[in-house]
Amino acid sequence: MKTSLLALLMTVVAFTFATAQKSPRVTADGKNVSVAYGQPSQNGRVLFGAEGLEKYGKVWRTGANKSTEITFKKDGKFAGKAVKAGTYSLFTIPGEKEWTVILNSVLGQSGAFEYEKNKSKDVLSVNVPAKKYSTSQEKLTFTVKDKSLDFQWGGDGFSVPLKF
Repeated sequence: MKTSLLALLMTVVAFTFATAQKSPRVTADGKNVSVAYGQPSQNGRVLFGAEGLEKYGKVWRTGANKSTEITFKKDGKFAGKAVKAGTYSLFTIPGEKEWTVILNSVLGQSGAFEYEKNKSKDVLSVNVPAKKYSTSQEKLTFTVKDKSLDFQWGGDGFSVPLKF
């Protein structure tokens, strides 16, 4: 009996791990910038704030699974600050009125807890106004435009000015 229960438990655990789905990794590609990120869905959850999935004032990997990566195809300006061509991990600190967007040189971090040990490798940090969108976006989405990098999930987001 104990053997049967143990076998059943191990089967359930193995099945759970085998069927666990990661969020898809997608890329938003622009002329001078591309962003690769895990794209979770809202699934009816409160996303940001004291009761949200991501708390205001706390560092977030800004996506799912491993850290979001932003690639600058040539030197440019990110919210007015110089940035060299290359690939960086992108983290944010959500806020009700503004977001902090951080570029970090350590790639492939699996979450904000890894960011804490690598924050000395920040390349730059900028503050941008929080945006409230009139429509809701079910899937976390980055949009790369010629003059901005836009982020939206649910009805919240931000826009970072770009210049090349």
